[in-house]
Amino acid sequence: MSELILVTGGVRSGKSNYAQHLAKSFKRKVIYIATAEALDSDMKKRIGSHKKSRDKSWVTIEEPLRVSGAVKKLPAGERVILLDCLTLFISNLILKGLSDAAVCGEINAALKALKRKSDAAIIVTNEVGSGIVPDTKLGRRFRDLQGKVNQIASGAADCVYLMVSGIPLKIKQGENKWRKG
Repeated sequence: MSELILVTGGVRSGKSNYAQHLAKSFKRKVIYIATAEALDSDMKKRIGSHKKSRDKSWVTIEEPLRVSGAVKKLPAGERVILLDCLTLFISNLILKGLSDAAVCGEINAALKALKRKSDAAIIVTNEVGSGIVPDTKLGRRFRDLQGKVNQIASGAADCVYLMVSGIPLKIKQGENKWRKG
């Protein structure tokens, strides 16, 4: 039985660091799925910083569009899969022209694959609905779809943490099926 954990919060709230801490707590092999693409110098720096923060023993798979396919290709075995992040995954899919329904289909497929191929899956996502209303149609579509996808992911999750100023707040309690301590 796989455990699905969602870590959400605002920008620079400590989501990725906390997700990495959780992944280490399982004392299992970690597969890190990165969805970011280095399309400009700023993203290259951000990705470099993320890479430096990861445990050197972790296997990283860079997959911006086909997360469920990447997970399905993994061999059987005890592992934790850390997906960072759902927000960039959604953005990538939107920019490739997928409809909202198709994006939600990709999210559901990824959630199903993560539960099937791991002892635990940890997903990082952004809470974007607490800010200003975007002034473009694309921005509003993204914000609304992010909210819908977060609801899908939190509904499937056993446990949800909201990060606020580096502090994890457990907002959905699940059973710790695999972690020690």
